[in-house]
Amino acid sequence: MSDPRFPIGKFSYEGPPTAAQKKQFLDDIEQTPAKMRAAVSGLSDLQLDTPYREGGWTVRQVTHHVPDSHMNAYIRFKLALTEDDPTIKLYMEDRWALLPDSKAPVDDALVLLDLLHKRWLTVLRNMSDADWKRTFRHPDLGPMPLEKSLALYAWHGRHHAAHVTSLREHKGW
Repeated sequence: MSDPRFPIGKFSYEGPPTAAQKKQFLDDIEQTPAKMRAAVSGLSDLQLDTPYREGGWTVRQVTHHVPDSHMNAYIRFKLALTEDDPTIKLYMEDRWALLPDSKAPVDDALVLLDLLHKRWLTVLRNMSDADWKRTFRHPDLGPMPLEKSLALYAWHGRHHAAHVTSLREHKGW
């Protein structure tokens, strides 16, 4: 792994996804909870409190970050589906990772992720072609089509699961 910050590479988006790509993105989102659960399975508290890279979050913080981030994504999707180009609120994920709930047992995060993804997928799998073109406005990035957000969060789940699995491989856990 050349850059431990990006074990699967940086996010890239080549434009509107094909039907096959969209199906893969939906499958990736569906598989994220199981991949995160498998990634942290059997780890001790000492291992969970180990940073995945020097200067990075601990495995525990990463595990709590994924549902934090995906809750924001779920709400962004719902806003975009019910309002015209709503401006979203950003959140300071680095500060969220320092809050007491990010030190809680990882099972709390995994249960939340399971339930969140179940609800989110109900929305995602019932969107029309026109729905995928809807946007929300990101304060820094401008209009964000939902089809691009789908690709981003499919990558995001794989990205963070790979942080943990790469650390486990590196440490021989």
